[in-house]
Amino acid sequence: MSHHLSVLSLIVATILPSFADWRQFRGPSNDGIYPSNEGKRHGFPTTWSEDQNVVWKTPLPGRAWSTPVVMDHEVWMSNASEDGTKMFAVCLDKETGKVIHDLLLFENATPEPLSNKVNGYGSCSPTIDEERVYLHFGSYGTAALDRRTGKKIWERRDLPCRHFRGPGSSVILHNENLILTMDGIDVQYLVALDRKTGQEVWKTDRSTDFGDVEEGGKIRGDGDFRKAYTTPNLIHLNGVDQLVSPGAKACYGYDAATGKELWKITYDGFSNAATPVFIEDKMAIINTGFGKAHLLGLRLDKDLHGDVTKTHIKWDIFKRMPNRSSPLVVKGKIYVTSETGILSRIDAASGEIEKYIALKAPFSASGVYADGHLYFTSENGSSFVVKPDQDLTIVSSNKLEDGFMASPALDGKSIYLRSKSHVYRIEN
Repeated sequence: MSHHLSVLSLIVATILPSFADWRQFRGPSNDGIYPSNEGKRHGFPTTWSEDQNVVWKTPLPGRAWSTPVVMDHEVWMSNASEDGTKMFAVCLDKETGKVIHDLLLFENATPEPLSNKVNGYGSCSPTIDEERVYLHFGSYGTAALDRRTGKKIWERRDLPCRHFRGPGSSVILHNENLILTMDGIDVQYLVALDRKTGQEVWKTDRSTDFGDVEEGGKIRGDGDFRKAYTTPNLIHLNGVDQLVSPGAKACYGYDAATGKELWKITYDGFSNAATPVFIEDKMAIINTGFGKAHLLGLRLDKDLHGDVTKTHIKWDIFKRMPNRSSPLVVKGKIYVTSETGILSRIDAASGEIEKYIALKAPFSASGVYADGHLYFTSENGSSFVVKPDQDLTIVSSNKLEDGFMASPALDGKSIYLRSKSHVYRIEN
């Protein structure tokens, strides 16, 4: 196991940043795991409340569920008005919580109604590098800003996609490119933009057969089963940096440099939002989303090419699986929280559900792991700290005044929590 982990660390280092800044939706390695400190604890808190272990608390009105990204002294996130007519970039000072930038990026005369209570107009998490921060609002607009001045370097508002219930896919960086995922009811594609100029580098349409085209070419229904909200993940496999990118009805592997489709699997799910994660370089864990959420263990090997649905799915489980939140993998075990409040531990090798407990709270946000603890934030404002032991021991339940749709961000020894109305810095 230690040999496999060291090899994986080298592989990840070639395609992902080697620092602890929380620069994207799922953290440094896009899996919700905060890097270890050579066996030492960072000192993240396990208990907090409105009057305990809160360094600062900053109001953030609007309707946006994007996860904060943290680098140097800055905490960036996207924001949007309740009706979606205005979209913003917000930057807070990491030390004080004071607003450094609150920048109006885009205005929309007639944004499409959300049609549900789950999503907002600013749910796509940004990403950040040494010079720029990249904010994405689906087809409403994408922009790169100078981190120091807040000045807009470039923007794109010409990438079509009817998200129907609001955008939700976050952006990631690969080498010099910014990767966007656009899975709507009308079109479904990935596009890579040059991070310095915003110019298109490659664009790849999904090759999904949705099975909803009637005679004459008309799509049956409203196209709702074609949309998705996922964020891809990167892995170096068979000599290629691959984007593992789930969409409605299918998950794909693409060459990250060119966008070429390398392989795919098919399933019945749609509106999936979970980012895939990896078990070393041997397996990908993929959530199929709504309909009936399945969690799939996909074998990764040298024979991974073409349609591998019938040959490479090692296991498939569907009991108490979440529709939205992303899985966590810790020491060969998978942890997921469902919308109904069930935390499950799954053995990654076999797909066996070994243990589940009721946390008695609804979850949409994805969990994180640090200092030997799992952290989960719920829609009712309760945050749970759990030991990934045999019994899934609940260390603490911490209540704040508003609920969470955004996932936590970690940096140093602080936890950054974005509720529906505020941003918190939590620290011992």
